[in-house]
This record gives sequence, C-alpha cells and structure tokens, in this order.
Amino acid sequence: MPKIDVDVTRCKGCELCIVACPKDVIALSDNFAPSGYYPAVPVRPENCTGCKLCAYVCPDVAIEVWK
Repeated sequence: MPKIDVDVTRCKGCELCIVACPKDVIALSDNFAPSGYYPAVPVRPENCTGCKLCAYVCPDVAIEVWK
C-alpha cells in the first residue's frame, strides 16, 4: 500500500497537491506548523494509488510517496 509523507516544516500550504490528487487523499491541517502555515496532511491515505502527482507539483519538495 502506498504511503505519503509530508514534511510539515517545509510545507507552506499552497494547496497544489490537494488539487493534483485524483483521489482526494490530501487536505490542509487544522493546526499550524512551526513555520506558521497550515500544512498539507494525508486525510484518506487508504485511497492513495501511489501516482506521485502530489509530489511532482509540490514547489517546496515537501512530499514523498512510497510504494
């Protein structure tokens, strides 16, 4: 099963990964990260297909997808 890791210290909450994900796996957190932004977090990890679109569009290189 694929796994998504988001580095919340790098994520600036731009939401590009949310738009890119075809399975609605990612959403913004309700809590601030240490950087002061609402980071992206996997909310439906069981739906992840491992397509890596979220990682490809992330301008901060904050997302890793493991298959």
